Amino acid sequence: MSFIQELKERSQTTNRKIVFPEGNDPRILRAARIVKDQEIATPIILGKEKELWAINVDPIKGISDFLIVDPAESEEYEEFYHKYYEMRKDKGVSLEKAKDLLKDPLYFSAMMVKNGFADGSVAGAANTTANVLRPALQIIGTASGVSVVSGTFIMLIDTPHVPRDMLIFADCAVNPQPDAQQLAEIAVSSARTARSITGLNPSVALLSFSTKGSAQHPLIDKVVEACRIARKMEPDIGIDGELQADAAIVPNIGERKAPNSKVAGKANVLIFPDLQSANISYKLVERLANITVIGPILQGMEKPVNDLSRGCSVEDIVNLTAITVLQADQVSQSSSGKTKEESEVQVESKS
Repeated sequence: MSFIQELKERSQTTNRKIVFPEGNDPRILRAARIVKDQEIATPIILGKEKELWAINVDPIKGISDFLIVDPAESEEYEEFYHKYYEMRKDKGVSLEKAKDLLKDPLYFSAMMVKNGFADGSVAGAANTTANVLRPALQIIGTASGVSVVSGTFIMLIDTPHVPRDMLIFADCAVNPQPDAQQLAEIAVSSARTARSITGLNPSVALLSFSTKGSAQHPLIDKVVEACRIARKMEPDIGIDGELQADAAIVPNIGERKAPNSKVAGKANVLIFPDLQSANISYKLVERLANITVIGPILQGMEKPVNDLSRGCSVEDIVNLTAITVLQADQVSQSSSGKTKEESEVQVESKS
C-alpha cells in the first residue's frame, strides 16, 4: 500500500469535518467531491450556492450533497463577528470592522475551527500564505508552548539510487529568517510531525554549507546554536548540525565528514537555515526528480489550518485534506488525555 493510500485509509476512520474557504475555485470543489466520495472527511464549502452550482464540477452528482455556507448569510455570522470583536477590540478593531472581516471566508472558516463547527481548514489555492495565516493566528492561535508556526513538506521519493523513500523538509513556507531559537522549534516540531503523521523515527539534520566546522561564519553559528537548543528541548530525538546536505543523507559521505554523528548519512528530517534555501530546494527537487510532495503542513497551530500552494492540483488538495484530518484527530486525542504512545501510529519505512 502506498503512503498516500494509507493516509486516506487512516483518515476514513475519524469522521472529521474540514472547511474549505475557497469554494469558488474549481479545484477545491473537485477535491471536495473526492474527499466526500472516499469518506476522507465531511467537506464544508464556503461560498454562495448559486455561484458554486455554476462551476458545475461534477455533471452527475454536482454539489447537491455538500454542506455549503455563505458566511454573511449564515446563522453563525452575528455570533462570530461579535466574538471576533471581543477578541480584537484591544487591538483597535471596531465592531464595524469585525462585521466586514467575518464576511471574508478565511476569517469565517477560522472562527468555525476555533468554535468547533469544523475540525480543520484547508486553503491557499487562491490565497497567499500570509492571507491564510493572518486570520488563523489571530483567531485560533498557536499551540501551548509554541512560539513559531512553520511549514513542513513530506517528500515521497521513488528514485532507485536514493536510500530512503521519504524525507521531511522544513521550514519551506513561513519564516524567512528564523533565529536560533525559532530554528530549534522548527526542528522539534518537524520531528514530531514526522513521527505522528508518517510514522518515521525522526533523525533530524540542521543543514548548512558547513559540516562540523569545515567553514566559519555567523550563519553557521546560528545553526550550531539551534542544534544545541533543539537537543535540550527533545533529548530523546536524534538531532545534529551543522551538516551539509550530502553529509546528512548519503551514508558514506556522512561517515567520512562527520564520523562521530549518529545522524549524518541517516537523516530523514532536513531543517533548512532559512526560507529561501528551503523553498528553492523543495521546488527544484519536486520539478527535477521523481518526487511527490505533500504540503506545506502547518505546524504549531492550536487546531489545524493548512495552506496550499496556489499551483496545487486536485490531488494535492485531497492529500493535504487527509493530513489535516489526522492532525485534527491528534488534537482530539490530546484533549481527551491519551498518551503520546497511544496517539502515534507506527508505519514501516526504509528510513
